[in-house]
Amino acid sequence: MPGLAERQHDTHAFVPVEGEAPDAGAHTARDFRIPARIRDEAPTLTLLVAVHGAFFALAWNAATLGSVAYALLAVVIALHSSLQHEVLHGHPFRSTRLNALTVALPLGLAVPYWRFRALHMAHHIDPNLTDPYEDPESWYLDPRESGRLPWLMRQVLEANNTLAGRLLLGPAVGLFGFWRAEVRLMRAGRGDVLRAWGEHLVFAGVLVAFLSAMPGVSGWGYVAACYGGASLLSLRTFLEHQAAPETGHRTVLIEDRGPLAWLFLFNSLHAVHHERPKLAWHRLPTAYRAERARYQAKNGGYVYRSYLEIARRYLFIRKEPVAHPLCGAGAVRVDVTRERTLPASRAGHDDQRSDNERA
Repeated sequence: MPGLAERQHDTHAFVPVEGEAPDAGAHTARDFRIPARIRDEAPTLTLLVAVHGAFFALAWNAATLGSVAYALLAVVIALHSSLQHEVLHGHPFRSTRLNALTVALPLGLAVPYWRFRALHMAHHIDPNLTDPYEDPESWYLDPRESGRLPWLMRQVLEANNTLAGRLLLGPAVGLFGFWRAEVRLMRAGRGDVLRAWGEHLVFAGVLVAFLSAMPGVSGWGYVAACYGGASLLSLRTFLEHQAAPETGHRTVLIEDRGPLAWLFLFNSLHAVHHERPKLAWHRLPTAYRAERARYQAKNGGYVYRSYLEIARRYLFIRKEPVAHPLCGAGAVRVDVTRERTLPASRAGHDDQRSDNERA
């Protein structure tokens, strides 16, 4: 039974030294030891309380704080999304459903949690990383598809591959593509997608009702905060992955230890996260420091010292082409997908369904 060993070790009885009668009032330090899982998840639980507390406080005081409230709400919404990412990887509880409830209020409004979870789990099939078809988080397009785009859309996507463009245009471009695909799936009768959106709309309704009851909360101001939160997250995802023949060379390491790294819950050490997706966010820096040379060798030196370095290099300079550079002429799939297992549209959903059955 999962967890049985932990529970056995955590329920220690006092064992007297041989020949010594047990003292009814005697205890050892181990009697009061906090179980390892609770200790490990305490930072996540604390952040969950703090983020929701900050959200409610800012909404309550929006009339007094004005534009400052919405700027801070953008940061809170971005941190909430980082927590959703942590939660979908199995924190802080063992129950998938209970974990989902800890981030059920969709502060960012735009993406249902269960859809985020299903697509992100498909993204973690590492041999498919950056594949325009199999990786649902890839920004690359098949060269044939990108060549058929209208001129204006090609210019938008080219600009989107600069950091400034990603911050300004990325949330709109990404959400447009996501919503369009979701509508197609719902029209095709995909039950899992319909259920995810149904649950999302219920919790979004609760959130909107709460915000409507707050004096001085501007609907447009909150939408701007949501866009700002998504823009902050676009900084993290801007160069998380690159096209490369070797799977290990596709995932970045950003050694920044400043406020942005904390905002992203150290998912900036992305190669570590992809190798150990179950590792709690606050343990990622330690894991990286312990094997820094190995991680850098494994990812082929795809390393940046800070987000400031990234801004200096790519603020107005395109980092990646829109078309996937590993697609052969006339190829329909990226060569690396020969290793693929399930298509992304099925892999994530099958995973979600089995997890829900276990919860």
